[in-house]
Parts: sequence; C-alpha cells; structure tokens
Amino acid sequence: MNKYLYRGLLLSLIILISPGLIHSAGFNLSGYYKTFFVIFDPPRYEPDGISFLPDRMMGLVNNRLRVNWQINLKKNVSLTLAYSFSPRIQDPLLFNGQLFIPGIELYNYRAIDFKRQLYPPENTAESSVGFFHNLDRAFFSLRLGKADIFIGRQAIAWGSSRILSPTDVIAPFTFEELDREYRIGVDAIRVRVPLGFMGELDGGWVFGENFHLNRSAAFLRTKFYLAKTDIAALLVNFQNNLLLGLDLTRALGGAGFWVEGAYVLVKALTPNFRGDKKNYLRLTIGSDYSFRNGLYAFVEYHYNGAGARYPRDYLQVLTRPGVSEGAVYLLGKHYLTPGFSYPVTPLLTFTTQALINLSDPSFFIAPVVEYNIAENVYLSGGAFISLGESPRIVVPPFPEFRSEFGGYPSIFYSSFRVYF
Repeated sequence: MNKYLYRGLLLSLIILISPGLIHSAGFNLSGYYKTFFVIFDPPRYEPDGISFLPDRMMGLVNNRLRVNWQINLKKNVSLTLAYSFSPRIQDPLLFNGQLFIPGIELYNYRAIDFKRQLYPPENTAESSVGFFHNLDRAFFSLRLGKADIFIGRQAIAWGSSRILSPTDVIAPFTFEELDREYRIGVDAIRVRVPLGFMGELDGGWVFGENFHLNRSAAFLRTKFYLAKTDIAALLVNFQNNLLLGLDLTRALGGAGFWVEGAYVLVKALTPNFRGDKKNYLRLTIGSDYSFRNGLYAFVEYHYNGAGARYPRDYLQVLTRPGVSEGAVYLLGKHYLTPGFSYPVTPLLTFTTQALINLSDPSFFIAPVVEYNIAENVYLSGGAFISLGESPRIVVPPFPEFRSEFGGYPSIFYSSFRVYF
C-alpha cells in the first residue's frame, strides 16, 4: 500500500480508539456511517459529437465514517473534535474536481490543513479508488458567563433563507449537495455576547491559508428582537471584499416570512485592484407554512446581482470575484425555489425542491424519498434532474450556454445512513 494510505488508516485507528484513553465523566461520542451511490449523466452539447465531457454516464460510491467527540475539560471549558474518513470508488475523471457544475471552494478558510486526498497522490496514473479524510472540528469552547468564546476549527453560518442565503459566504452548501448535515469547519476565533431578550453580539476572525490577511475574513453581527421580528445586521470583510447584510424573520398569519439581503463592495479594501470591481446585491424573499396534515411547503425568490442577464454572458460570471470569493455559484439574475415535504407514512417521507432560473428558463428539480428502516437507520433515493436548452460549441471551440441548468448533468443517487 501507498504511504499516504498507511497514514490515513493509522490516523483513523488512533481516533477510533482514543475514547478509551480518555477518563472523563464529561466525554460524549457520536457519529454516523453513510454510503452514497451516485450516477452523473453529463449534458449533451450541440452539435452532436462535440463535447468537453465524456459522452457516457459516470458513477461513484462514496463511503463516509464520521466520529464526533465532546470532552468537558473543566466546568466552563470543553473541547469538540470531529473526523471523517471516506473511501471512494469512482470514475477516474471525478478525481479532477468539479467537472460539471460551478462550485464553491469550501476550504478557503483553513489556515493549516491535512492533505485531504490520501490516495491516489496527485499527478499519478489514473485510479478508480480513492481515500479521503477531513479533520472537520477541533475547537475549544469557553463559557465565561458574560461571553462565550470559541477557538479553533468550527462551523460558521448565517442567514434564515432555506436554499439561497445571501449572507452565508464563508462555507455554504450548494443546491446539489448530498450531505447537508454538517457545515465544513473553518479556522476561527469567535466571541458571542448575549444582549438582553433574544439578542446577541457575535464577532470574530476567520483565518485563510497560512493566516494570510488577504485570504482571511472578519465579521461583526448583531441580533435583536423588535416589533415581533427577529432582526440581524451583519458586516463582513472577506478577502478584502466588504459585505453589508440584513436578515428579517417573523410570522405572518400563521406562515413564516423572511427577507435576507447582502450588498457586496467588491475589493473595497484593495484600492489598487485592477480586475472587475462591480459591486452587487443579493436578495432572498421567502415564506413557508406547515399544514395540519403534515405537509410543509415553502417558496423563495432570489435576486443574484452578481449574475448575468443573458445566457451568452454566463461564462464571464465565472471570472468575477463574486464567484471566486463570494460563494456565488449561480450564473443568472432571477430565481424561484419552491419546495415541499410530506410524510406519506410515519416512516416514509417524500420531499421535492426546485431551483428555477426565471430568465432562461431552465430547471434543476430535486425529488427524494426517505424511509426510516429502524431506529437511527435511514434509506433514501433521489435525483437532481436538469431541464433546459443544451449548450453548444461555437468557433473558436468553447462552450456557449443557452440556458443555465441545461448545461448541468442530471444526478441520480441512493444513500444508506446509520447513526450512533
């Protein structure tokens, strides 16, 4: 076996047996095992026979074991750890990263990190087997009465929107993410101070690669309750971009209602920046309602000021700071995201969501069925189905979008999950 594989297996073994080496009444262990079987059906380009992607389906089997620890070191001090190990069998092309869908770099805000791909090593011959690992949590919590302090690798997220959150720029989920249970951990120092009834002041520093200031982020957020409305105001400096955010949530006639917006001043803290400094607004307005028969439904409208009005300009969006640094992965301007969930039986749930580009128009529809086999054991199956006009190849040879989601693959998957 390769030395990288030995290191990953050894680290996994140490972490799994470490609870027996810790003698503490305040020790808690939890986790899960998940396996995903996924098939990608690439988009078809026009004219036929010309494509940047293989004209065949591609698949992967991703196994993921995650172990979470929480250790109470003293009365007001605790340590939280989480580690995951993921063996995969997949098409060799999938080791090259994001092949189909504009993605988000989720590991921008880690000062120091392990090499996540243990095997195969980069720049080696093609392989269909891979081993990955991730130290996802490693932080101390200090409860000081008037303030809570968190130091280390932790999850940081903001916003009340269900699908597209304008203020969530550190490590958000994309629409097609299969495993949305835990946010990617980032390296940060965070301080929370309670302010009266349902209010708080939250601020901190999020470290970029090698603690480089130009790749880091700082934030200050305040939350308070006024006129039966939860109000949150946010100021974020991320990689020298400045975000001003506002989030309002309240109940209206038995339904939930939210408005979340963010205005980004691109490279506002880099005066000599010579690239695209076009500022942009992102806004989400949504509502949800739970019916007596168990049906839950929601709908959101999202305005993406970082996107383009016409499909022919979508490729230009990929080069803008909003995509590379601001966690924007959609290419158009106007979106609608409806969804609902219904318990067919107490153990069987059907859920559907859709991401609709109103300008193309094109659709990305995500139905899923989940069955609770036994306590803490779940089986589910679903898809992300892309509908829209296919991209085409123009001369000189590069792709031209004619709709956004028509250029996405369709994704079909099943998952099996066990929690402990």
